[in-house]
Amino acid sequence: MINYQSIKPWLFKLQPETAHNVAESVLRLPNICQIPFNPFLQSHFITNDTLTQELFGRTFYNPIGLGAGFDKNATMIRGMQILGFGYTEIGTVTPKPQDGNPKPRMFRHIQEESIQNAMGFNNEGLIKVQKRLKKIYPFTTPIGVNIGKNKLTPESEAISDYTTLIKAFHELGDYLIINISSPNTPGLRDLQNEEFIAKLFKEAKAITSKPILLKIAPDMLPEEAVKLTTMAVEKGADGIIATNTTIDYSLVKNPKDIGGLSGAVLKQKSFKIFEAIAKELYGKTTLISVGGIDSAEEVYKRIKAGASLVQILSGLIFHGPNMIKDINIELTKLIKADGYTNITEAIGADRKQ
Repeated sequence: MINYQSIKPWLFKLQPETAHNVAESVLRLPNICQIPFNPFLQSHFITNDTLTQELFGRTFYNPIGLGAGFDKNATMIRGMQILGFGYTEIGTVTPKPQDGNPKPRMFRHIQEESIQNAMGFNNEGLIKVQKRLKKIYPFTTPIGVNIGKNKLTPESEAISDYTTLIKAFHELGDYLIINISSPNTPGLRDLQNEEFIAKLFKEAKAITSKPILLKIAPDMLPEEAVKLTTMAVEKGADGIIATNTTIDYSLVKNPKDIGGLSGAVLKQKSFKIFEAIAKELYGKTTLISVGGIDSAEEVYKRIKAGASLVQILSGLIFHGPNMIKDINIELTKLIKADGYTNITEAIGADRKQ
């Protein structure tokens, strides 16, 4: 594979969204050509008895997933598997296509190895994404479908957007994610309240038995996050993803006044929320940790705190495609060094002490 560090300076001369589009044009080729999974490609797809686990009725060959926001339209699923991801989360998908917020809407903070994005759920909409997934699902590795309401849908009608999407995708993915935590759709985070979540999961569970997870924001007090997620699990959520991007712009030196921050600066803030949630919900539901993960050591920290899976997005931009392979190799060593034979023995190890 091409040495990413040698081409990164050239990619970083492009506007961030342009660079993303270049990457997508390459990574979507395996989907277009329907390239099968083969031993050559498997050199980057690290799987072994140590990393494999069963969740949501599927085999996860390794715990490193692509976080939602990179493959918005389900065009790069095969490409992400080639890079070594154990599962892919596509979206966020909305019922109707939408262009998202005005450009420029993505910015790099290179020194902080972080990204600020105000994309605004730009995607091709339910029908086109549904058509793509019908061609590829079921897939070798699990697929999560991240769903959100359209920008112009008022709060009073938001549940209708989510139920429409659940009906459309529950047979085309291995789990669904309710996204009410992006900072880039006006009023969306206002839906992070008990009344809305209780009503949404009641209606969702009447539609499907497919696992449905809730993704939360990092910009709340830990005790608020615990209360909200505990209630969500009681009302039927099959897991919690913590966390989305942050609007705490004090984390970077030269922030823009729009969008959410992801990457290295989110590491401590995201883990603080995850740790609080895990103390309450570990063993009661599936937990997925996201935010600032960039090494095997950080992955292992989240796993021992209670995460069954983790997700990476911004780290890929700064560290390149070998990152996933390298993390899985080192993670295997860390798990074995602690005397475990399988990742499931390490999950929540810090909770059991």
